[in-house]
Amino acid sequence: MYRTIALVYIALISFSEIANAQTKPIDICVYGGTSAGVIAAYTAAKMNKSVVLIEPGTRLGGLSTGGLGYTDIGNKYVVTGLARDFYRRIGQHYGKFEQWTFEPKVAEAIFLGYIKRGNVKVIYNTRLRKVTKAGKHITSAVFENSINPLAKTQTIRASQFIDCTYEGDLMAKAGVSYTTGREANSQYNETVNGVQVREGHQFPDGVDPYKIEGKPESGLLWGISPETMAPYGSGDKKIQSYNFRLCLTNDPANRIDITKPDNYDPSKYELLLRYLKKKPAKDLYGVMKPDMMPNHKTDINNNGPFSTDMIGMNYAYPDGDYKTREAITKAHTDYTKGFLYFVGHDERMPQHLREQMLKWGYPKDEYTQFGNFSPQMYVREARRMVGAYVMTEANCLHKEVVDDKVGMGAYNMDSHNTQRVVVNGMVKNEGDVQLRGISPYGIAYRSITPKATECDNLLVPVCLSASHMAYGSIRMEPVFMVLAQSAAVAASQAIDKRQGVQQIDIKLLQAELKNNPLVDHSIPEILVDNDDKEGVVKTGQWKRETIGGYGPSFLIDTAKTPGDIKFIPNVRTAGKYHVYVYVPKVGKGATITQVQIFDGHATSTKAINKKDVQVMGQTSGEWISLGVSQLPAGKQSYVQISNQGSDGVIVADAVLFVAAE
Repeated sequence: MYRTIALVYIALISFSEIANAQTKPIDICVYGGTSAGVIAAYTAAKMNKSVVLIEPGTRLGGLSTGGLGYTDIGNKYVVTGLARDFYRRIGQHYGKFEQWTFEPKVAEAIFLGYIKRGNVKVIYNTRLRKVTKAGKHITSAVFENSINPLAKTQTIRASQFIDCTYEGDLMAKAGVSYTTGREANSQYNETVNGVQVREGHQFPDGVDPYKIEGKPESGLLWGISPETMAPYGSGDKKIQSYNFRLCLTNDPANRIDITKPDNYDPSKYELLLRYLKKKPAKDLYGVMKPDMMPNHKTDINNNGPFSTDMIGMNYAYPDGDYKTREAITKAHTDYTKGFLYFVGHDERMPQHLREQMLKWGYPKDEYTQFGNFSPQMYVREARRMVGAYVMTEANCLHKEVVDDKVGMGAYNMDSHNTQRVVVNGMVKNEGDVQLRGISPYGIAYRSITPKATECDNLLVPVCLSASHMAYGSIRMEPVFMVLAQSAAVAASQAIDKRQGVQQIDIKLLQAELKNNPLVDHSIPEILVDNDDKEGVVKTGQWKRETIGGYGPSFLIDTAKTPGDIKFIPNVRTAGKYHVYVYVPKVGKGATITQVQIFDGHATSTKAINKKDVQVMGQTSGEWISLGVSQLPAGKQSYVQISNQGSDGVIVADAVLFVAAE
C-alpha cells in the first residue's frame, strides 16, 4: 500500500529564506513540530495552502518520536484520517497492515516522509517571543533563535495560526484565556477532578516519610511535600507529574551501559528502598512499566508509587519562561538517569532487580544526536485553553453529546500523581485517577477554537479547551493528530471563505474530513461496524458488549442456535478492495470463525483461526485480512460471520474495505 520508508533528511530553512518569501503573508503558520504539528502542516500543504512549521528544537514528532511507542489508543475506532494513516505506515514498515508499537527512529522517518511529500517548510531551533494582534486578529508572530536568543529575530505574518505545542505558548501570548492545574469538582459538576487519594500507584500503609524513621524533627525525605493535603475534590494549580518514556534495549550488540549521571544523588531514591521493604518486587515491573517494542527495545513508563514520574517537581513548567523550563527538563533528565543507575547499581537494592536492570542500556541507534537519551520530556499537561466550549467529564461519560464533532476520544480519564504528602504519619501519593470503561465520544470543534471575542484566526488542537480530567482522556498522541488535521482543514476553509475560525460551516468541515480523510482525494475506506443499523443484518441470538472491541460495541454469540451477522458496504466506487474483519480477543473464543464473502457474483469462504490473531500493544484485537475482492457499486456485496460449527464464543464486530491501488 505504501512505499518502503526511508529516513528523509530535511534541510534547515533559514530565517532569511522565509523573510525573502514573505512579500505577502503565508496562509498558515503551525507552531510546534509535535506529531500534531507535522500532521497539521502536511494537511495545510495538501489543501494547497502556503504553510510553515516552526519547531523550537531539532526533532519532529514530539512524544511519538520521543519514546512513546506503546500507543495509548483506548479504541482504534477513534483514530481516523492521517493519524490512522500514520499507524498504517508504521505497520507497513514492520510488514503488517497497521501497528501501534514502534521504535522512535521509525516514527521519525515516517513524520519526515510527510514533510517531504507535502513539501513543507520547516524552521528548526526557533521559538516564539511575542505575538502581535489587531483587535482579536493575530497579525504576526516574532520568533527567536532557540540556541542564541540574542540573534536577530524573525517576524512571520500569516492568515491563520495553529498552536501544536504541548505548552500552548502561542495561545497564551495571543491573549487567549487558559487555565492550569485542576478544577474543583464543583466547577463543572464532575466527580474525579481536583484532589484525589486513590489506590493506584500508591504506597502501602506504613512507609515512613522522615529522614530518620519515626523522627519528624529529622525532616522529610526528598520528594515529599510539607504541605497539608487540601480537601478531596478541591481545585489547585498543581500539575500532574512528567517523566520520560524510556527507549532501552537488551540487545548486547546495540546496548550502551547505563552509567552514573551528572548530579547523581542517591538520597533522591531512598523512598524506593522503603517501599520495596514493605512490598518486595518480583521483577522490574514492580518499579517501572517496560513494554516491549520491536527489535529488543522498550517504551518504559511509570509504574508503582516510586518510579520514573518525578512527582511534584513541575509546577512552574506551564507558565515558566524558557530558562525555567530548561531547568525543569534538566532536573527530570538527571532524576531519570539517576533512577535507572540506582536500580542497577545501588547495593541496597534487591540483587535480583539489580541483575535484571544491568541487562538493559541505551540503544546505540536511537537519539544519536542527544547522547542516546530522548530530548522530549513527557509534558502530560501544561496549559489548557478556556475556549468556546469546555470538554468535561460529562462528555467522556456520554451525559453530554456535541454536534460539532471533529475528533473522538476513548481513553481512560487518566491523571498521574500530582504531589507526595504525609497523611497520618505515612507517605502517600495524591492525584492519580484511572477511570476506565470510556467508550468513543465526540470532541467539539468549539473546544479547539478560542472564544470569538478573543481571537478569530487561531486553532489549538493540543492544549485544547477541557477540564483537567476530560483532558486526561483526550491527551493522547493519535487524538492530537486527528484534531490537528481538523484544525488545518478548518483554517483552510476560513481562509477560503474569509471568515473567522468560529464562523466556518461545521457541516462542510465534517464532510471534508469524512470524504477526503487522507487529504489526497483517494477513495475513502468503507467501515461497516456492528452498530451501523443500515449496513448490518442479524439473525440468531447475539449479545451486545460495550467494553473492548472496535467502536461503541461488538456482538458475541454464545447461544449456539444458528445465527449470522451480515455486513453490507455501500460501495460508491466499484473496484478491487482489500477486505479485513476485526477480531477482538475474548475469553473462550472459538478456535475457528467461518466468514463468507459475497462479491455480487459469487461466494467464497474463509476460516479465521484464533491463533492468527496476535494482539500487540494497547488494543482489543486486530484486523485480519480476507484477501482482495472485486466489488460492484452499491449494496450488492457483503461479508457474513456465522456461528456454524463453532466450539466457543463467536465475535462479530466490524468489517473494513480498503481500495486496492
